[in-house]
Amino acid sequence: MTLQQLIYVVKTADLKSMNKAASELFISQPALSSTIHDLEEELNASIFIRTNRGIVVTAEGEEFLSYARQMVELHKMIDERFIDNKKVKKKFSVSMQHYSFAVEAFIELTKDFSIGEFEFAVHETKTYEVIKNIKHYKSELGIIYINEFNEKAIKKILSDNDLEFEELFECGVYVYLSRKHPLAERSIIKFEELKEYPCLSFEQGEKNSFYFAEEVFSTFEYKQIIKANDRATMLNLMTGINGYTLCSGIICDKLNGNYYKAVPLKTDEKMTIGYVKRKNMPVSLLGKRYIEILKNYKDKAY
Repeated sequence: MTLQQLIYVVKTADLKSMNKAASELFISQPALSSTIHDLEEELNASIFIRTNRGIVVTAEGEEFLSYARQMVELHKMIDERFIDNKKVKKKFSVSMQHYSFAVEAFIELTKDFSIGEFEFAVHETKTYEVIKNIKHYKSELGIIYINEFNEKAIKKILSDNDLEFEELFECGVYVYLSRKHPLAERSIIKFEELKEYPCLSFEQGEKNSFYFAEEVFSTFEYKQIIKANDRATMLNLMTGINGYTLCSGIICDKLNGNYYKAVPLKTDEKMTIGYVKRKNMPVSLLGKRYIEILKNYKDKAY
């Protein structure tokens, strides 16, 4: 097995076409096909299924590609840093569930590296998309939560995709609502007090699952529930119809404004906030700095 073979396989998988991959690699299509065939013979496994419409990655191929991509990416980093000896633009990407504190931490990270060239990306998205973005190298880290209910399912999905979860901090469960909400002045809120108000939840799309929900108690039968796609809509619903959502209690007035507050929910339930990364892959310097910033929010978690 050679690095060149790994590069060929990754390029072919990315483009889903032998012809397109051969063109970008500046080799003939028969030469590419032969190289991949030799690798499959060596592995005694099929990486691709050839069809008239292109190629399809097999289950074995997906597992092999998860390792091949790591090797190709590491080689690229080494080549740029030490072989080419050129100034490399700093790059970092993170995906997250809808957490304003994770966005605020990202903002602080960009300020730390405001001098010099960089290319950063932040994706506030659905739980499944967070996991997929890490798996497919769209992001280096993913910020999600686990608890007693979803831990086994989430960690199984992560393990199957060669990913892992690292804890940042533990926090309680809070009711997030408008300061004009009838329950806003309570020091603690009981679940039964919420039944007459709409519960707000982030939509998880076609990959919807109780385990992917961003809010705890996802299996509870709420009298009224409204799904939303983004934080801005969620905040508008809080002020417009006295809606509420369940959260970690770590809120950022600088981003959301001071029109909202988090009140503790009377429950023993806990949330563990953490980050998802690829197994056996070192975290970049930018990633480490982002994690350091996130850990500072531990003091705001109760």
